Parts: sequence; C-alpha cells; structure tokens
Amino acid sequence: MSKKQMNKMLYNRLLSYLRYMKQLPEDAPDNISSSMISAALGIYDVQVRKDLALVSDKGKPKIGYIRKELIQDIECFLGYDKFTEAAIVGVGNLGHALLSYENFEKYGLRIVAAFDTDPKLIGTTIGKTKVIDAEKISNLCERLGIRIGIITVPSQHAQDVCDRLVQGGVKAIWNFAPIDLQVPDDVIVKNEDLVASLAVLTRQLIEKSVL
Repeated sequence: MSKKQMNKMLYNRLLSYLRYMKQLPEDAPDNISSSMISAALGIYDVQVRKDLALVSDKGKPKIGYIRKELIQDIECFLGYDKFTEAAIVGVGNLGHALLSYENFEKYGLRIVAAFDTDPKLIGTTIGKTKVIDAEKISNLCERLGIRIGIITVPSQHAQDVCDRLVQGGVKAIWNFAPIDLQVPDDVIVKNEDLVASLAVLTRQLIEKSVL
C-alpha cells in the first residue's frame, strides 16, 4: 500500500473519530478513551490508539483524553483551524447546492467566489457568495490567493475551467465533472464521480441480495 493510500485511510479514520465525538450528547462524559471510540466505530483499539497518538500527546493511562481538547487536536491536525479559500465554477443545481451548504467553514473551507457563464446568474448572490463572470476566473483567483477550485460544470467544459483555475494559481481541484483532468505535477486533483459512486452502491446492494 502506498503512503498516499495510507494517509487517506488515516484521514478517513480521523474524520470518523471527529464526527463520533461531535455527535455525542452534551451531557456525555468530558473524558473519552480510545477503547470507547473503538467500540463505537468498530475499529481495532490498537489502531485507534496509534492514530490518536499521532495527533495528540494529551492522553493519560486509564483516563484517556479530554474530549474537547482531542477534538481541537484532530481539527488542528486536519487543518480545520486554518481557513483555505476556494472558488466554485458552475452554478447549476450541484454548484448551487454546494454554495448553500453551511458547514464547509467548520472544516476549514471558505468559498469566496463563484463563477458561471449564464448572464441570468452573473451578479446574483447565493448564500454569501456573489456569482461572477467565468471570464474572470484566472485574474480573480490570482488576486484573492485562492488555492482550491471546485468544478461543477459539464464534462466538455471541465478541462478549460481547470486550466483557467491553474493559471490563476489554484493548487488543488475538487472535480465533480465525469472526466480525468490534465494538470501540472504540483496540482492536486480529487475526483467525485457521483455516477460511479451510485454504481458501487447498487452493486453492493445486489451482492447482499437486497434488490
């Protein structure tokens, strides 16, 4: 298994720990242990202990961690304590939904610009974000120091949009278009293929004889 794959698995586990702790009721105990997390999530206790040791040195034998402090340490490790500014290109149904989602800032992502080519959308505001003419992608991303680009345009336009984002200094692309993007070696791409995810889910249902 590659280091990249191992890191992805680590981040996914840390996200699971974070969600679990944040969903606990307000009257839950202030302290939490790796064994409690292990039992709740079905992850080996040894693995949980190793993961938590990477992000926090505040655990104590037989006591565990103070839950609020552990949440802060995990968020710090994942970079949630530092906002990363992003731009979204394509304000159709999916783009509109992402712009309307209010929890991104809890995870360190702040969408500061939205772009589209539709004259009816340009100049409008969705959530807190104004929709700007897509012709200004490169210039505005460079001026605002935007480092993450979110692509929600049809596949035939995605590479052109990607090129404009990269030209504007964007170093990470969150791509919802069903196409493999060509980017420089120093640019990260995370693909979200909704159709492929649905196909996997359907296949798993078939294998479990649910359908």
